[in-house]
Amino acid sequence: MSKLNIKTGDTVVLLTGDGGKDGSRGKTGKVLEVSPKEGKVIVEGLNMVSKHVKPRKAGDPSGIIKAESAIYACKVQVVCPKCKKPTRIAHKIYEDGKKDRMCKKCGETF
Repeated sequence: MSKLNIKTGDTVVLLTGDGGKDGSRGKTGKVLEVSPKEGKVIVEGLNMVSKHVKPRKAGDPSGIIKAESAIYACKVQVVCPKCKKPTRIAHKIYEDGKKDRMCKKCGETF
């Protein structure tokens, strides 16, 4: 898979989905984990699944637990912290070789 422009801690918006009972299209959340090898991200509060969990030791929770599942990174888009719009990521390279991510819409660096 190619390199991802999404980093852990970014705020992203979900681009796809049917807007069914949970109405997931258009929801925003914070990226908890990025997996560049699979091309997937885990976003807080999106793509919730039910997991049946057994207690592993005394005091562990058991039963049906809600947890976030991975989403393909191509289905989410980064939200600019300044203009609050979903945007693509541009890269700016300075003279000293430093590289920055920036908003394609307003030009603000992340």
